[in-house]
Amino acid sequence: MKALVTAVITTLAVCIPLTFTAAVYAGFSTGTAADSSPPLYTDFWGPEPEYGDCWEDPNSKRLPECGTRVPDEISVKLLFEFDRYVVPDTVVNRWVLATIDSYIDKVKRSPAQEYVTIVGHTDAKGSDAYNMALGMRRATAVRNYFIAQGYPESLLAPAKSRGKRDLLPQYSPFSVEQRRVVITKIDQ
Repeated sequence: MKALVTAVITTLAVCIPLTFTAAVYAGFSTGTAADSSPPLYTDFWGPEPEYGDCWEDPNSKRLPECGTRVPDEISVKLLFEFDRYVVPDTVVNRWVLATIDSYIDKVKRSPAQEYVTIVGHTDAKGSDAYNMALGMRRATAVRNYFIAQGYPESLLAPAKSRGKRDLLPQYSPFSVEQRRVVITKIDQ
């Protein structure tokens, strides 16, 4: 009997502090659940973010709004209909426009005055003169799209072309990967 009493007392001595600690940790120390935070292990927060991913704590005032950081540079591969250069009307791969739209949204919402440059690039096919003109048409089309989406023209540099001068070394000079528009921002 004495052994049973000792076992019950030992069990209570261990369980009561653990129960109290768990209750405090879960927010039940006052008899009600704490309203300020969701349960620790739920699907509320979604998957664990990877390094560099956007993660937003709705209760935090210390973190900037999720997704407002403007990348310093993006490169988009816009494929236009033959000899046509109007964004979005003559873009063949329209899904790429989502990248441009997202970028425009971010620079418009940025508290910094983001000055944006747009440079057109081509592959190595064709003459220098042809490729410089082609790169300029691509850059001008994207610049005009920025303006049509409400981005101030005063914050856009004149369109530029590098033609086939800045080829990407990891691809063939004649690869479609060389045909791109590079958008860069500079904080003012």
